[in-house]
Amino acid sequence: MKTLFLLLLFFISYISFSQNNHIVKTEEGRRVWLKADFTWEYIDEEKLVAATDKRCNLAQDFVEPALNSKIQSQLKKGRAMMDDVKKKVAKDYDCNVEDVILLSVSEQKVKAVYHFCANGTKVTYKRNGHAIIESGKLF
Repeated sequence: MKTLFLLLLFFISYISFSQNNHIVKTEEGRRVWLKADFTWEYIDEEKLVAATDKRCNLAQDFVEPALNSKIQSQLKKGRAMMDDVKKKVAKDYDCNVEDVILLSVSEQKVKAVYHFCANGTKVTYKRNGHAIIESGKLF
């Protein structure tokens, strides 16, 4: 059993050391991944996203969806009502509260997902209890 374990450990370490991929920095400070098959790519290169994916294209007669008044009254104590969420979004995106438009909502008593148009950009925020955070961020 020991020999099998040692053999497996040796094989795993051999595979990990046999990879010839290297990460180097250029003179400009950009990181480059040099692959074993003699190709390379930038690590820090931002992925280009189409502008239409992140922009809000709202109709002139767009109306924000109605919220459950029962859930909103329960959230009043913890400052997690829609007005508070909009204030947080406006602060994060450096705009006025009037510029934040609720596009869609999936709301329960314990958690919710809000989709906003903040200053012309689509953003998603999550609520867990009374904590509100932008989707995709940890802190």
